[in-house]
Amino acid sequence: MSSAFPATPAAFGTPEQFLHAVSAQYDTLSRQLKLIARHVEAQREHFGLQGIQEVAQACGVQPSAVVRFAKHFGFSGFSELQKLFREAIAQQVAPARNYQSRIRDVIDSGRPMDSHEIAREFLGGSIACMAQLRDTLEGESFGRAVDLLAAADTIWLAGVRRSFSVVAYLDYALQHTDKRIQLVSGLGGMQHGQLRSLRPGDVMLAVSFAPYGEETLDVIDGALQQGATLIALTDSRFNPLASRAHVALLLRESETFGFRALTSTMGLAQSLFIALAYRLELAYQPHQRRSQAQAEGSSPASPAPAAKRANRSRKSG
Repeated sequence: MSSAFPATPAAFGTPEQFLHAVSAQYDTLSRQLKLIARHVEAQREHFGLQGIQEVAQACGVQPSAVVRFAKHFGFSGFSELQKLFREAIAQQVAPARNYQSRIRDVIDSGRPMDSHEIAREFLGGSIACMAQLRDTLEGESFGRAVDLLAAADTIWLAGVRRSFSVVAYLDYALQHTDKRIQLVSGLGGMQHGQLRSLRPGDVMLAVSFAPYGEETLDVIDGALQQGATLIALTDSRFNPLASRAHVALLLRESETFGFRALTSTMGLAQSLFIALAYRLELAYQPHQRRSQAQAEGSSPASPAPAAKRANRSRKSG
């Protein structure tokens, strides 16, 4: 199979650029190459240190398939692909991985931990993953997501089980803007009925992580059929949510004692809201100045919608 990329690692300056290229071709890859692609993404902090036999065994393929994967994307072989990730290891979030290793060591040692120690370990893992999100958040994708939200008349929200708390928070926060907000709760199995008022140009913001709620996938399929634009908050660019999305914002949560946190997801959701609110307020400022100028030469004008919005936000806390 011929590669669409130059036979040089210079084609990709960072692992993220490489993973973007893999994502663009993912649907056309063979089953074995898809397995390797998912492994590379999931193990990006470790991949630079893994041997070809280790990678092949983890993917359930022969080492020759790993070499074929590297050559498909323009590398001379596995070592050249591995070098791209090895050089990035120092800049990528070793803190989260270090915390996971420490926690595994504690559990394996059998040493009892008091409640305060457990809290410190859990919070430490969450802090490390927040630092990872800060350092790896793709600015272009985040900016596009804010652009879409700002341009939308109505914003729809979808998420189930552990993701539901995130979209429920966004439902609350976004009420402080002048956008129409619709939370698809699926109460009573009536999610398709809730989508009846969705119109082309509306934005659906969906949150889902492995193993990916079927209810959420069902909702976004219905929304896309009706002309919605999809923003996804998820954990892989190769999953069924990201593959449907116009913009995918990727993150991974810490897992402490087998429990996955929501710290980074909630932080990303809040960041989206703050960035959107800032954008909307900037757009309002010229209107506010014009209204003030008109008021000085005529009778006092009633408060503009954005002013009311800002007042509501301050009062609600």
